[in-house]
Amino acid sequence: MGENDWRRTDAWIFVALVIASGAGRHRRAAATRRPEGVRLADVLSTADYLNRAIPERHEVEGAVRRLAGAGLVSVSDGWFRITPDGERLWRTRPSAGLGTTVDTVQGVLSRRHAPGESDWHLAEHDHAAAVQEYVVRSIPMPRRSPEDHSGQRTG
Repeated sequence: MGENDWRRTDAWIFVALVIASGAGRHRRAAATRRPEGVRLADVLSTADYLNRAIPERHEVEGAVRRLAGAGLVSVSDGWFRITPDGERLWRTRPSAGLGTTVDTVQGVLSRRHAPGESDWHLAEHDHAAAVQEYVVRSIPMPRRSPEDHSGQRTG
């Protein structure tokens, strides 16, 4: 594979970003204060679900740099977004089962787009914080008994 070819990691991160963002179904209204897009912890969570691994910092950084450089994703103030070109790629990809979606997207990327290069960087501490957020969110909370009346005195 050449230095300028799409990598499987690029497709993995792209698919994770698309799925995490709801593929356009959960867009926020222009009047809301919260920007449209997803945070890194959400991308990592979805990537872990897809590949049973949390992508390392250099994997996320490299993939996002190539995807952003190709005009398929953007990152601003920590919010990852699919661009209109990225949505078009996602919606026009060949149908495939979830198990092969990453491979299908990598093939589509290779045929339709050249990887780009943006100047986006992911700081080590930002990646570590997102991993920590994801890990904490994924720990099941202990269930409370419906009869638990903490703080109430009896008798």
